[in-house]
Amino acid sequence: MRISFRTLACVGVAAALPLSAWLAPSLGYAMGEEPKKPAIDCTQQKNKNKAECKDRKASLSDDELYYAGYWLARAGKYDEALTYLRRAQNPSDPRILNYIGFSTRKLGRVDEAMTYYRKVLELAPDYTLARAYLGEAFLQKGETAKAVEQLGEIERRCGKACAEYAELAQQIERFEQGSAGKG
Repeated sequence: MRISFRTLACVGVAAALPLSAWLAPSLGYAMGEEPKKPAIDCTQQKNKNKAECKDRKASLSDDELYYAGYWLARAGKYDEALTYLRRAQNPSDPRILNYIGFSTRKLGRVDEAMTYYRKVLELAPDYTLARAYLGEAFLQKGETAKAVEQLGEIERRCGKACAEYAELAQQIERFEQGSAGKG
């Protein structure tokens, strides 16, 4: 294949076009176009109160808010998780309530967290993850019998093979072994 000088010149112009778009901020904007603001990491604490982050959170769907809150909570960023979860348009979404409870409990506010788990279970009695977290909250309060009661409810709803059953059973076993050593 033979490439002429003319073809190379056209390719050079085409390659220069993206460069001119990149240089546009220093050259000015045509017809009132404004530059895009640089991306800000809204998950960082220092950026939490910036307008860009507040606007971004407000425009997210409940699903996006849930997943952001979920992953922040799983990463141990409970306060940040709560800022996302509390912006949901449907504050009665069991998933949202469950992770508000989870984050609140992990922050040490166990009684407050339990109110969220109970709301979840009023709305969705078969939500076994909320039952597992409620059981863990009972363990934090030293109420083993109530945790075991939640374990029984989980077994009735999804059996012993489900992850929520296995996790809570393991938490109860650890708690009981730790309590036996203290006695």
